Amino acid sequence: QVQLVESGGGLVQAGGALRLSCAASGNICRINGMGWYRQAPGKQRELVAVIIRGGNTNYADSVKGRFTISRDNAKNTVYLQMNSLKPEDTAVYYCNADVLSTDYWGQGTQVTVSS
Repeated sequence: QVQLVESGGGLVQAGGALRLSCAASGNICRINGMGWYRQAPGKQRELVAVIIRGGNTNYADSVKGRFTISRDNAKNTVYLQMNSLKPEDTAVYYCNADVLSTDYWGQGTQVTVSS
């Protein structure tokens, strides 16, 4: 079992920045990769960014160059730095952990970008 706790969402104006954090606990040694997904009202949940065990990262085209995923292994925490935010980035952001092909999810944190 892995537990994920997100923090850092909020309301920001377009062009602003936010940093999301996701602290993992439990059987963290079995985590293959961690990532961030988001779900806007009326839309499907979509991948935003992922970082795998070796450190490689992958981003959705819509956030490339604006968002950065990183991790602090000592704190068992993954971050999502979001810059140049746009109204279309408004969504609930979920932290995800891939543990031996089983997905674990955080509770979600709301990000709202006003125009």
